[in-house]
Amino acid sequence: MSEVKQDAVVANTGPLKGLRVVEMGQLIAGPFCGQLLGDMGAEIIKIEPPKIGDPMRAWGRGDYPLWWEVVARNKKSVSADLRVPEGQDLARRLIATADILIENFRPGTLEKWGLSPQDLMKDHPGLIIVRVSGYGQTGPYSDRAGFGGIGEAMGGWRHIVGDPDRAPSRMGISIGDSLAATYGCLGALAALRHRDQTGQGQVVDSSLYESVLQVMESMIPDYTTTGYIRERSGSFLPGIAPSNVYRCKDGDYLIGANQDTVFGRLCAAMERPELAKDPRYIDHINRGKNQLELDALIEDWTKTLTVDELEALMIKAGVPAGKIYRAPEMLADPHFAAREAIIDVEHPRWGTLKMQNVFPKLSATPGNVRSIAPQTVGQDNAEVYGSILGLTATELADLQNRGLI
Repeated sequence: MSEVKQDAVVANTGPLKGLRVVEMGQLIAGPFCGQLLGDMGAEIIKIEPPKIGDPMRAWGRGDYPLWWEVVARNKKSVSADLRVPEGQDLARRLIATADILIENFRPGTLEKWGLSPQDLMKDHPGLIIVRVSGYGQTGPYSDRAGFGGIGEAMGGWRHIVGDPDRAPSRMGISIGDSLAATYGCLGALAALRHRDQTGQGQVVDSSLYESVLQVMESMIPDYTTTGYIRERSGSFLPGIAPSNVYRCKDGDYLIGANQDTVFGRLCAAMERPELAKDPRYIDHINRGKNQLELDALIEDWTKTLTVDELEALMIKAGVPAGKIYRAPEMLADPHFAAREAIIDVEHPRWGTLKMQNVFPKLSATPGNVRSIAPQTVGQDNAEVYGSILGLTATELADLQNRGLI
């Protein structure tokens, strides 16, 4: 695994090197958008409330708030009280030097602070402003508070996750926030392309519920054309068979053999080649109609094998399949290691901290982790406010004494 040393200077090889991003968001969506841009080489200057900082600093398992170490990597931390004019002026001056602003406050908050897009872009027409919110910047719900789970529910995700005899479930991660952040990042990159051609910036409006809606496949046309409403189905997708988790002697294993030729290879591996010609399973439509009995038939076979035995058979047969991974399996897997999917980051508190690497991988200008997350709120005040805004040590001390930074 590659290693990022705390005291080493890691060269910035990312394609966004030279871009400056001011991140004013808190919690998940805004900061994850900043992480994505920072991973690809952009300079990320994060504005946090004095003393308390981003609540993400405390998010994690009890005394182990490790999420911050991932979402705040490659960032500088400055502090400013945005509730008062002096703090708003610091933000305004800093944004004036930036290419991109990220914020995920409730719509209207920037305007209340005198930092509306219209005001900011008046003297900085090339500024790109990524605004992440629950319901978007317009519409009758725009002023409502919105968290990721609400967006997942409104966007259609929650209704189809879980077992049919139970209440809607959730994923074990904040997928709504992450999707909104990713679409915000995508929008920012598209806006950069437009700015390169015209010199004009713009607002990127990324809502939680619409980000979830984007990955809902054919949910809307399914309903409008046939009246079909997708429901919870547990571990499988209705009509997609066989594609499920199957029990083995010593664990569970995922097999995806729903394509005709692949299903034939699975039947051969099962030493049941006749199943591929059985009218009940001969094609995609019929396998979908007889999904439950087909899954039961396959599981009767997988339960006679260990996970390793089954995997060896699937690899030999060329059937897409795989083990159900947790963190221990990821860390032990040679493929993760060969692709450096997990990296070692030298850390003053944790020693060597393992985390996911930058993704996606670029062949010519790969992104990288160049610095650990800021360990204290405003730790880069002197560097950023001094070198970028030209504030003197005396001015910085005065702002700090008054609790403004």
